[in-house]
Amino acid sequence: MTITHQDELDALKAIGRIVANTMHAMAKAMEPGMTTQELDDIGRSLLDQAEATSAPEATYNFPGTTCISVNEEIAHGIPGPRILAAGDLVNIDVSASKNGFFADTGATFRHGQVKPLLDQLCRDGKRAMQIGIAEVSHGKSLAGIGNAVGRLANQRGYSLIRNLASHGIGRALHEYPEEIPTWPSRDKRRIHRGLVLTVEPFLSTGGLWANQGRDGWTLYSEPAAPVVQYEHTVVATDKGPIIVTLPG
Repeated sequence: MTITHQDELDALKAIGRIVANTMHAMAKAMEPGMTTQELDDIGRSLLDQAEATSAPEATYNFPGTTCISVNEEIAHGIPGPRILAAGDLVNIDVSASKNGFFADTGATFRHGQVKPLLDQLCRDGKRAMQIGIAEVSHGKSLAGIGNAVGRLANQRGYSLIRNLASHGIGRALHEYPEEIPTWPSRDKRRIHRGLVLTVEPFLSTGGLWANQGRDGWTLYSEPAAPVVQYEHTVVATDKGPIIVTLPG
C-alpha cells in the first residue's frame, strides 16, 4: 500500500496502536502455568473490545486469533494446551484490521529469567529490527534493510532465517512488495514515499531455514537453534520511517 493522505496514515496508526497494545497486554499477562490458548483468549478479548479483526484468522483461516510460538517454535504457533513455564522464550505476533486497514507487530518475550545467551539474543534481535527500520526511506533500496541486518548478524556471530521475509501491508495482511529479504540480497527494488511495509528479521544462533511442522502452521528452525523475531509496521517518508505499531 502507498499512503497518500493524512487520513490513511491516521487509520494505519489507529490499528497499529491496537495491535501493539494487544501484544504488550498479552505479554504482561503471561504467568507460569497459563496455556497459550488462555493467552490467545486475552488477545481475542482485546481485539474485540477495539472492534478489530484478527488478520490471520480472517485471511488464512488460522486456528487462533494471534500467533504464539514458544521456544523451539519460531513462528505461526497455534494457541492451544501448551503450558508456559518460567524461562521460556515466547513470541507473540498480533496482526489485525479495522476500517479496511491492516497492521502487524510481533516480539519475542522472556518469560521470567532466561539463560544469558538467550537474553543477549533477544537484545540483539530487537537491535536488528531497529537497524533494519533505519534503512526505510524514500529512494533507498529494499536490499538495504537485509544488508544492514546482515552486517549486525555477521559482526555478532548470528545467522538469519532466510525464508521468512518482511512484506508489504496496508489494505491486506500481505501485499506488494510481497517478499522483502531481511538477510543480505541484491534486491534492486526501491522504496518509494508512502510505502507501507513490515520489518521483521529472524535472528538465530545457528538456524537458517523455517520448516513447517505436522500441524500445517507452526514453523521450526533448521538446523534446530534458538530464534527471535521483532517486528514493526512502518511507512516510508523522505525523512525516514514512521513506525505505526506503537502502543498508545
